[in-house]
Amino acid sequence: MEIARLRLRPLTPDDLEHLVALHGDPQVMAFITGAGESRETVAREHLPDLLSRRTWLLFEGDRFIGWASLRVEGTDAELGYRLVRSAWGEGYAAEAARVLLELGFGELGLTRIWAQTMAVNTASRRVMEKAGLAYVRTLHLTWDDPLPGAEQGEVEYAIARTDWR
Repeated sequence: MEIARLRLRPLTPDDLEHLVALHGDPQVMAFITGAGESRETVAREHLPDLLSRRTWLLFEGDRFIGWASLRVEGTDAELGYRLVRSAWGEGYAAEAARVLLELGFGELGLTRIWAQTMAVNTASRRVMEKAGLAYVRTLHLTWDDPLPGAEQGEVEYAIARTDWR
């Protein structure tokens, strides 16, 4: 798929090196694991998880800038995205999210798409809002080794097909 500034292509097992570079960056992973991930962890955990979803790599021209995904569960899906730091603040995540909303509600016939992040992750919350998702609730989850800011909870955003467009 190609949209205004992005080219999206499905993730394959051959894309491990892109994921290693992305998931190995501690700043990219700050609100997810709190640290960069090793090649072994990316190969063992992240790649299989992303392959189990509908995941697309994002490119600006030939430059890899991240991924976006839909984890479909019945008629709902969880929206996810992760971008390299050099692409932060450029609108790419919201642009990719809007494409996945179009795909989810159009081609896949979903009824609801949702996303979740730490309440303190204001950049990700802004992406969700720009893509058209609305705040639903704050959840207070229990973690064995909570990240800084976890005490403020996780926030869920969502959009229903009836509210889309």
